[in-house]
Amino acid sequence: MGGEKRISGGHEECQVPPSKLQLGGDSNGTPGLEFSLPPLNYYSIPLLAAITVACTLLFLVGVTGNVMTILVVGRYRDMRTTTNLYLCSMAVSDLLIFLCMPLDLYRMWRYRPWRLGDALCKLFQFVSESCTYSTILSITALSVERYLAICFPLRAKALVTKRRVRALIFFLWTVSLLSAGPVFVMVGVERDVTEPPNFSSWINGTGLFLDVGDTRECRMTHYAVESGLMEAMVWLSSVFFFMPVFCLTVLYSLIGRRLWQRHRETSVRSRVAYRDKSNRQTIKMLVVVVLAFVLCWLPFHVGRYLQFRSLDAPSPLLSVLSEYCSLVSVVLFYLSAAINPVLYNTMSWKYRGAAARLFGLADSHPARGRTASTVKGDSSIGWTESTISL
Repeated sequence: MGGEKRISGGHEECQVPPSKLQLGGDSNGTPGLEFSLPPLNYYSIPLLAAITVACTLLFLVGVTGNVMTILVVGRYRDMRTTTNLYLCSMAVSDLLIFLCMPLDLYRMWRYRPWRLGDALCKLFQFVSESCTYSTILSITALSVERYLAICFPLRAKALVTKRRVRALIFFLWTVSLLSAGPVFVMVGVERDVTEPPNFSSWINGTGLFLDVGDTRECRMTHYAVESGLMEAMVWLSSVFFFMPVFCLTVLYSLIGRRLWQRHRETSVRSRVAYRDKSNRQTIKMLVVVVLAFVLCWLPFHVGRYLQFRSLDAPSPLLSVLSEYCSLVSVVLFYLSAAINPVLYNTMSWKYRGAAARLFGLADSHPARGRTASTVKGDSSIGWTESTISL
């Protein structure tokens, strides 16, 4: 792209203007050899420091919160609802994402040379990609379950069981891992192709010796770009984002409509009204989780769209916008992985109670609440183990 070099990979994509070195010219104005030297990092040091501080805080909050979610669901039987099994799966994927953060920050501070090997370069990109797919698929599956439980309660009672939910979660992880598999071909450690052969040697008989050092980078491979694999993965990633968002919008619209109808039809003191109030609280929390995910990931997809537009029609404005969207998306990527436990603790009294038990601040053996209606003929109430969950 003219005088700029595209660097892409993982969830960071930006343009780096190379510095120039001219050798071998003379006093008569005869041009010498001009080479592009790689910059040390993508952004200014103060900006990198700010990003590092923000990511470190998110790391502490995210790891603590997601570990707590896993312990709460795993330790207390009354918290092992079908809804919470999905949330536990999401917590596992978020923890794996945070394990990749040190490598991400290392690459931001000094993207070359990459000294950690080709296998680790591929692995950490693969983990980030597959965990992202797993999260959005889990959110979608959980929303479908909530839709069935509220709109088709009798069918949900027959279909939704812990065993089937565990099997579905395993299937979703399998799909996520397989979908992210091409990352092992797309990403790798490569040297800068702008470096001429034998660059670290005597140059053109000028008597000068220049060593620019190791130019290995963990980045998108040239094969991925030239073969069209990168473009295919971009489309796949977009499908994994926009299709579930569309489905979630439809599902929660139908759920909201159903709850509103039942609210108008039932008495305030009836058991149906009580159960619907609990359902509304759960749905409200899940809607906030979905909105947080969408808002955290939207800048990434906008930035990537701008990047491809700038490749087709070079524009300084699009390049700058793409860079800043990529920068914002790095922080939001980890915010997305850290925010869910905060939302659970803020919006769910049952989660707060379980967390208090975990830290010894409350009775560790509370009376288990009823999670299914026992009123004969009251099929409109709805039933699944997750009707009252987080």
